[in-house]
Amino acid sequence: MATLKRTQLLCLVRSFSQQLRKNSFISMANEPKNVQYATRDFEEIQVPVPWGHIAGKWYGPKHDRPLVGLHGWQDNAGTFDTLAPYLPRERAFLALDMPGHGLSSWLPEGIQYHSMDYVALINRLMEEFKWDTISILAHSMSAINSFVYAALFPAKVDLLISLDVLKPLTRSPDKIIDNYSERLQGALKIERRMRNKSEPPAYEWDQLVERLHTGTSKSVDLEACKFLLKRNIKPSTHEPHKYYFSRDSRLKASLFYAFSQEVPVEMGRRITCPHLFIKALGGPIYEERKYLEEVLAILQQKPNFEYHAIEGTHHVHLNEPEKVAKIVNSFLEKWRSR
Repeated sequence: MATLKRTQLLCLVRSFSQQLRKNSFISMANEPKNVQYATRDFEEIQVPVPWGHIAGKWYGPKHDRPLVGLHGWQDNAGTFDTLAPYLPRERAFLALDMPGHGLSSWLPEGIQYHSMDYVALINRLMEEFKWDTISILAHSMSAINSFVYAALFPAKVDLLISLDVLKPLTRSPDKIIDNYSERLQGALKIERRMRNKSEPPAYEWDQLVERLHTGTSKSVDLEACKFLLKRNIKPSTHEPHKYYFSRDSRLKASLFYAFSQEVPVEMGRRITCPHLFIKALGGPIYEERKYLEEVLAILQQKPNFEYHAIEGTHHVHLNEPEKVAKIVNSFLEKWRSR
């Protein structure tokens, strides 16, 4: 990897080894020396769903209804690995892998992923755990889905924290049509490739780090890549010391919302719970700024809404967790009684 010196690369590999010591499928001999991250004990759990299970990492008291962490598109529960140690220790936190991501089951063959699948999943979780309400901390894609859920079922969400993305994206009619056409065709191509059951391309560790780093437009720091990779790769069965990306390839052809701006505007009006939005100044705005600002203005009229803009990339919560945790913990403390 051209951008890393050999010593830097070794540090990344060694740190990855330490993080995977428990439940690891990768054996590496060296120990980390100069890359340190805060840690917090957790328990791996599985939540049954009709097509398999949803995997998750449960931090803190098991008798508590947890704050539920939901990740972004093609990420996984590891996106909260560095933030979880800074969240209140007395409060439970449950970071989940969405269907097709991380260690969760893929959707059945012949099914295409759609944003509403993730919204429906929140209802499934609440039914399984027998929760009347849910508290959500969500990043990117899941922040959008949680916004939709809080608008559809305002009485079921008692607290919502949105990281870097706020609302369903508004697109022009021609882009909506073109997007659906491309993704429907793309899904068929992916299914054809998957029928032969062949193993995806395999890479050495330094290549995995570089592909993830550049694939996120360098949003995930090189040192933080391991937190996403450890739930997103498997060892190659025919190429020793190489690994392949294990998430469902069909995610690349996911179908997202096709709303006019009037829909997220109305959704914003319907959300009633305490709501925190943290926007990374270095993160992208995936739509015209005016659409975000219109909904943001509606939310800012509510006494239980908070908005913070901070320096950082789209994955600032992963790269610089203390910066985000300070704001999140203040918000949680403010609304704890609720």
